[in-house]
Amino acid sequence: MLAKRIIPCLDVKDGRVVKGISFVNLRDAGDPVENAKFYDQQGADELVFLDITASHEKRKIILDVVSRTAEDVFMPLTVGGGIKTLEDIRDLLNAGCDKVSINTTAVKDPYFIRKAAERFGSQCIVVAIDAKRVNASIVNASTEPWFEQPELKEVCLDISGLKFPVEDWYKNGVWAISTHGGRQMKLIDAVRWAMKMEELGAGEIMLTSMDKDGTKDGYDIELTKIISEATKIPIIASGGAGNLEHLYEAFEYGKADAALAASIFHYREYTIGEAKKFLKDKGIPVRL
Repeated sequence: MLAKRIIPCLDVKDGRVVKGISFVNLRDAGDPVENAKFYDQQGADELVFLDITASHEKRKIILDVVSRTAEDVFMPLTVGGGIKTLEDIRDLLNAGCDKVSINTTAVKDPYFIRKAAERFGSQCIVVAIDAKRVNASIVNASTEPWFEQPELKEVCLDISGLKFPVEDWYKNGVWAISTHGGRQMKLIDAVRWAMKMEELGAGEIMLTSMDKDGTKDGYDIELTKIISEATKIPIIASGGAGNLEHLYEAFEYGKADAALAASIFHYREYTIGEAKKFLKDKGIPVRL
């Protein structure tokens, strides 16, 4: 059995690590390269940088961060945030990252994933999915121009088929794609979307439950398990980690291939080593 991966995530703004809640009340939390070195020394399997100010004029900042990190850190590095073109991917890979994480651009143009995979290889294309349980707000969800394309219709969520009472929608086990930090919903079925992204060439899915994100109540195990079983590519569970038991649950019950966490590692509540020892003692295969 392949070893399960532990992946810390760092939000990077203007070349610095920042911490906050939903990108609000951000405060400086250090140099990203030094943070990366720290996690490398602790034995993290991979690291994610999320570039939260990835406008065109600031892209060069994250490129510099990636370049400096690649010089001193040898674990795989994934960068997400603001990737809009194949040139963005090329620049990040040339700077030294191993994978790129794509979210909004995939929602706007699913075939961008196919183009990216054909150009650079599926192994470096991660599709980030922000999933949210369907609730009454889905009636205000937006669509995309490609919704009418026959080959993509299967991923569209038909809310007319949701017959149960509105107050029960949240309990029904249907997830839609969310954008803008979970504040906007798209009429896209998250499970079928994951399957379509795999079909179009994604090598991995970074699956974030927006219902769980920031709660420290644990991952959405039901969602993670369903998508893990519906696809053959690796699934990274994200959103909700609050303790080591939650990591175990993501692997044992959610069938995830990797677990991403931020605050529990960043605020030194647990070390990577403690997490891996805990998981190993519980029978989860990890690299020590």
